[in-house]
Amino acid sequence: MDWWQALVIGLVEGLTEYLPVSSTGHIILAQRWMGIEDGPSANAYAIAVQAGAIVAVLGLYRERVGQMLRGLRGLLRMGEGDAAGQSIGLAMVVAFLPAAVLGPLFDDAIEARLFHRGPIAAALFVGGVAILIGSFVHRRRAAAGKVAPGRGLESLGLKAALLIGLIQCLAMWPGTSRSLVTIVGGLVVGLNMAAAVEFSFLLGLITLGAATAYKSLSDGAVMLESYGPGVILIGFLVAWVSAVVSVRWMVSWLKSHGLGIFGWYRVALALLVYSFFV
Repeated sequence: MDWWQALVIGLVEGLTEYLPVSSTGHIILAQRWMGIEDGPSANAYAIAVQAGAIVAVLGLYRERVGQMLRGLRGLLRMGEGDAAGQSIGLAMVVAFLPAAVLGPLFDDAIEARLFHRGPIAAALFVGGVAILIGSFVHRRRAAAGKVAPGRGLESLGLKAALLIGLIQCLAMWPGTSRSLVTIVGGLVVGLNMAAAVEFSFLLGLITLGAATAYKSLSDGAVMLESYGPGVILIGFLVAWVSAVVSVRWMVSWLKSHGLGIFGWYRVALALLVYSFFV
């Protein structure tokens, strides 16, 4: 892998990781477009480059992350701690458990069967259609005054968090989008849009961090031998900077717009992939 290919992959990762469009699907498509063939090193890089996006959200949401850590620390020490931090921290842990159990079990099968353009395009298309249908229904309900305002993040219970975690497992299929399914999951359990987006970002810290660590431990040596540290560092830094820009834009966009634009994008990209690359 050349330095410019690492730069492209890092940019794709950072811009798409927290958007409901599937970063892994985009990276795999970008790799194939640039002539990087499927294999342990390429697949490991597609996951490990997420570290840059993780650092970006750690910086942007450092106050909330600190609150959760204080809450969980107080819980472990049997002290009072930060009540809101405890509640959100426990919800994050519970939501992460399904992926922690199912991810390692299905990792090899997923890479063998789903890390290809056809399955990715299918997931992009289905997810895009689902967004468009959901956006249409939401507009109709809003016009009729039937949309509830939704709850804040502090009100999220453990059962609701577990449901979001189960829904997150759908994103093991590249092209589905972890951000999409967790945001939708948050809305389904009654969170408002801002809270659902924040929960998705924060849950990503744990889920993406675990996936990156797992893939780095299992295939990191092969990846390092194939590409070298320089290429890995370039991807990390570019993903970090571009993820900061992407997250800030998405939060601003969703304050006054819905998810519809991402539905149209996913459908268009899926049709493009089917037409020219499948």
